[in-house]
This record gives sequence, structure tokens and C-alpha cells, in this order.
Amino acid sequence: MVEYLTKETFLEKVFDYEDNKEWKYSGELPCIIDFYADWCGPCKTIAPILEELSEEYKGKLVIYKIDTEKEQELAAVFGIKSIPSLLFVPVEGQPQMAAGALPKETFRKAIKDVFGLGAE
Repeated sequence: MVEYLTKETFLEKVFDYEDNKEWKYSGELPCIIDFYADWCGPCKTIAPILEELSEEYKGKLVIYKIDTEKEQELAAVFGIKSIPSLLFVPVEGQPQMAAGALPKETFRKAIKDVFGLGAE
């Protein structure tokens, strides 16, 4: 299941940017954060792909979604200018941003390249 984040849950589960200047991921599993909006066509295109990936990588990867209309501060913190924007967050190291609606195979390749994970 894809999980929707608010600013409060983001601070708790991903990164508390109010108290920390240096990036430090709070989660135990790598994650992908989808910055989206309900009116965005490409966002709607990748929504079912992200749901499928969340099942395929269950227990190895978490997929979060952030509604940029409701969570404008989070969008601003990450400098989101276009949607969908996807933030790939490894457990260790810096997150990487990808923009645009990616095909499922491209997501799989990125998950393998960034996180070293293969689908079961």
C-alpha cells in the first residue's frame, strides 16, 4: 500500500528538516516519495504503477505520496517545480530526484540502481 504523507508524518518518518540541517533519513527501509497533484494527468498515469511496485517490493521498500496542493511547504522544501517528481531515498546517503511519469521498467531499474533491490 502506498502511504500518503502530511508534513507531520514526513517529519517523523522521513526527515525532520526543522531540527536538522544535514540530511538524515528516519526510515528503516528505502523509500520513493511521489510529489503529485490530483489534477495532474501524468501523476494519475503512474499512480497504479506505484501501487503495483509497493506490493512487489513489500517489506523492502516504502512508497509515499505527497499532495503538493495540500503540502505546499514540503513541495517548497524540495524545490518541486514540476510534477510528478519522485524522490528516491536510500537508507544511507543522499536522496536522488527524478522528474516525470516513468514507465514501470524504468522504476524497476532505478530501484535496482539506487537501492540495490530486485523484484521478487
